[in-house]
Amino acid sequence: MTPSNQTGRINTRQTLQNKLEENNHQKLYGLDHLRALAIVFVFLFHYFIISGGQPEWLPDFAKFGWTGVDLFFVLSGFLISSQLFAQIKQGQNISFRQFFLKRFFRIVPAFLVTVGLYFCLPFFREKESLPPLWKFLTFTQNFGLNLKEFGTFSHAWSLCVEEHFYLFLPLALILLQFTKLIKKSYWLLIALFLFGFVIRIYSYNQFYLPRIEDGNSWIYWYKYIYYPTYNRLDGLLVGVSIAGVYQFMPTGWNKISKYGNQFIVLSVVILTGAYFLCFDQMTFSASIFGFPLIGMGYGCMAVGAVCPTSFLYKWNSKITTWIATLSYATYLTHKGVIHMTHQLLADFNIGNNLILLLCIGTCIFFAYLLHLTIEKPFMKLRNRIIDKK
Repeated sequence: MTPSNQTGRINTRQTLQNKLEENNHQKLYGLDHLRALAIVFVFLFHYFIISGGQPEWLPDFAKFGWTGVDLFFVLSGFLISSQLFAQIKQGQNISFRQFFLKRFFRIVPAFLVTVGLYFCLPFFREKESLPPLWKFLTFTQNFGLNLKEFGTFSHAWSLCVEEHFYLFLPLALILLQFTKLIKKSYWLLIALFLFGFVIRIYSYNQFYLPRIEDGNSWIYWYKYIYYPTYNRLDGLLVGVSIAGVYQFMPTGWNKISKYGNQFIVLSVVILTGAYFLCFDQMTFSASIFGFPLIGMGYGCMAVGAVCPTSFLYKWNSKITTWIATLSYATYLTHKGVIHMTHQLLADFNIGNNLILLLCIGTCIFFAYLLHLTIEKPFMKLRNRIIDKK
């Protein structure tokens, strides 16, 4: 082989590698847009609750914001399972220890700091009473949560669901690898999806309906329908399903990827239907079919975000990337920061719109501080520990 030919082949490999890296960055951009959308939805939903429905234009706009959590579920299901599926595709055995270390350093340090703020700084609490500390430390707060009596830091329920998912998914995949049943794993997805319908119907009929005449029946709906992990798997399962097609069915994915913008339009149509279905969340139809419909809607949006033909895939925005980077820290702290900001401004004659803007500013500042002082150092520590292994 002549030096010129060898150089040409090296340059070709480098060019291909650069293209692959560029594509990966674009895919991350698309998902960053969705992560930014999710945290904006969640922020606005919680803001209008804490502010008592102010500004006046906000409630109708933010009413559907609770589904931002479902978008987070879809993204988590897709991203986490994609990483694990890629290892399986390459013939590697999944290391639960390595997976656990990655998720631990990503999730737990910032979470524990926020828990510490809630327990040590009463002024930070958006409501009066906290659940027991052990429920936060064991990620079991979402089971039996009474929103009226222990509603402070209630949004940590979604972290409990995700932690249960992070525990179950790698263990299930390791077992499927060991038993050589990995190619039949889609049956597990189908079974879990159907299980969600069955358990929600049972929970609705057995735990919510008998208390529907109670003046505080909404407490039981949240306690038995909305919060438990077994009722909220739909978004995660949708994300896992997309990752399965993405990693293991390249021919099918290539066909799908030609219709990126169409999937985004379809997601808007599905979510519009879900909006009207879930306008009253506590009806039977909304309780049983709302979560999977929302999961499928956001799933179509996620598909669009990773399709090279879609505008989300091609759109590189530093703003949404920055918001996505701060999304976890913002999610953890935004309710406490909104509450503190309102309390500090209570004696000033400030318009509701300006207070909203100030709350956005304080939440971003607090999230950036948490990201800078806790998240980044622990992520660097995680990388050093993993690199040594």
